[in-house]
Amino acid sequence: MTLGSRLRERRERLGKTQLTAAKELGISNVQLSRYESDDRKPEPDMLGRFAEYYRTTADYLLGLTNDSTLEGPTGASSEAAAFEEFMRNPEHGLFFKDYLDAPEARQEEMLRFWTFIREQERLRRADRDSE
Repeated sequence: MTLGSRLRERRERLGKTQLTAAKELGISNVQLSRYESDDRKPEPDMLGRFAEYYRTTADYLLGLTNDSTLEGPTGASSEAAAFEEFMRNPEHGLFFKDYLDAPEARQEEMLRFWTFIREQERLRRADRDSE
């Protein structure tokens, strides 16, 4: 599947017409049509808007994964989905192995780091949602 066909598939899955989706995305119907027909490629910020609007990931839209897991109503993925996506990367699994094998003082440091990362992601989503 191409980017355009994935955009069309996600729009149709949400039961949106091209006109409605374009209006809600703040773009013209012609522009959305060009994206869906692969005549035009979206800029990275537009790709992010598509992913949020269609409640999926940019990786899915780009064809990097076939997992189109729907996200929550604000565009934020559930804790379980985020954890599953994180654990698909073998390097991320090493973080947890290192955490479990580390002395208690190091575990506390790693936990503070992990909490910081999650807070930054939460703030980034809140900023994006307020725009």
